[in-house]
Amino acid sequence: MTSSDSAQQSGTGSAKDPAKAPAKDPWDLPDVSGLTVGVIGGTGPQGKGLAYRLARAGQKVIVGSRSADRAHAAAEELGHGVEGAGNAETARRSDVVIVAVPWDGHADTLKSLREDLAGKLVVDCVNPLGFDKQGAYALTMEEGSAAQQAQALLPDSRVTAAFHHLSAVLLEDPEIDEIDTDVMVLGDKRADTDIVQALAGRIPGMRGVFAGRLRNAHQVEGLVANLISTNRRYKAHAGLRVTDV
Repeated sequence: MTSSDSAQQSGTGSAKDPAKAPAKDPWDLPDVSGLTVGVIGGTGPQGKGLAYRLARAGQKVIVGSRSADRAHAAAEELGHGVEGAGNAETARRSDVVIVAVPWDGHADTLKSLREDLAGKLVVDCVNPLGFDKQGAYALTMEEGSAAQQAQALLPDSRVTAAFHHLSAVLLEDPEIDEIDTDVMVLGDKRADTDIVQALAGRIPGMRGVFAGRLRNAHQVEGLVANLISTNRRYKAHAGLRVTDV
């Protein structure tokens, strides 16, 4: 046996060793233009604003509400091909479902939609906040965050967290062409967070940035309390930008 034969059998230093695959470009995101996006809570300011921006960018969007009539009215107001439906129908007809309901209705809404959301990619953008004389503050909960609560309540769905730090005022303003902000995207499966990043990137001026696993969503959700304080002090609609990426 030659020394080269011995090296190959021992798995050391041979030109025939397979080369490592090149690292995936983190900005190589999928084409999501053909996906239907549903917005649960799509008649509220944040949900309605997100629906408007995505539809304006060419995405197929369905806004959902507990009241189908309210959803139809909101869809007609938004235009750009947006459809309205009850929450359950919205969930069933959508590939990606954004949850934009008030925190106090978060758990009950998701429990009622568990079967309809099975197999769906769910994007939770709910911020659990309290308010007192000193302003906004982040709430604590057993699961750790709204997104983790969603995952616990939706065991058959793929839950991510994103779109927390967006101003509904800016989203809904038709005179504004670009939304100057990054979107922090969290989740446990990179294929899912890539989809959400790509959706964020469909909106002019916006960029989706991977920000870790779902267990860190509480930090992103809680930061909204700080942005509310910033907005009040400076009379602004502050967003976030992540530098050097």
